[in-house]
Amino acid sequence: METRRLATFVRIVDVGSLTRAADVLHIAQPALSQQINALEAELGQRLLTRSKQGVEPTEAGAALYRHAQVILKQLDDAVAEVCLLGREVAGQVFLGLAPYSTANLIALPLLAAVRERYPHIVLRVTDNFGLVLSEAMMSGRVHLAILYDAGPIKGLVFERLITEELVLVCGPSTAVGDEVSVEVLAELPLMLPSPLHTIRKAVNLACDVAGIQPLVVAEVESVGLMGRAVSAGLAATVLPGSVAERLISGSDLRMVRIAPAIEVHLSLGTPSSLPLSRAAECVRDLLRHVVAASLLAPQ
Repeated sequence: METRRLATFVRIVDVGSLTRAADVLHIAQPALSQQINALEAELGQRLLTRSKQGVEPTEAGAALYRHAQVILKQLDDAVAEVCLLGREVAGQVFLGLAPYSTANLIALPLLAAVRERYPHIVLRVTDNFGLVLSEAMMSGRVHLAILYDAGPIKGLVFERLITEELVLVCGPSTAVGDEVSVEVLAELPLMLPSPLHTIRKAVNLACDVAGIQPLVVAEVESVGLMGRAVSAGLAATVLPGSVAERLISGSDLRMVRIAPAIEVHLSLGTPSSLPLSRAAECVRDLLRHVVAASLLAPQ
């Protein structure tokens, strides 16, 4: 199977039109159709459904599209690594970060370290839920990710970086001391991320053990918006300690310990079945040093 045909197929699916794909690829539309016909004949499956609105992948086409993305990305990584043997490390590295996590504190020093140590590596950083990042790593669309470790996941390897306690973040008028029991989470209006998020799962589990239900009045996925909402007195929230410290800095917000402690584990995830490119290996090793310097060093 020719990788050129795979690349053509991927581009057609991306733009959703043979005409637009022909323009983008600078290939005559009949020649483009010939490539797709040859690919369909080789696989014995219809890959695209054509209509006046454009083209859409069939079930077989969607499966090929997912695999083709991985194949083409690995091919690019291989070519880049072979061409650069004996020269300075270069290439693109896709790094995922879990939102509401200490990972965002690591991102800036990591970007600076990569720029200084490996100026020819282009680091592409994105944030998303752990489930999305896990799937992206297994499919080869993300090289590595810093995310909350919710337990073993087939196809991924987790290297635990740090363990953090969750804390209550509230306004100055909230009538609580320096430490509260888990039961308070059933009494205070809370804004938390969605149930898909590990922080929310950890809070729900702690509340289940205590035999209570958290009083969730809103679900917010933005840390910045969460901070403004808590400052406005709309509700309290629960965050990892290091994230809370950054959020309350320069404000009148309070950070209150929860007992018994609710812990979350931040880990470095990598795919177990897909080899990392040389550039991704360098970023992974540099990330470990950044974590040690930024988060594990004595305060």
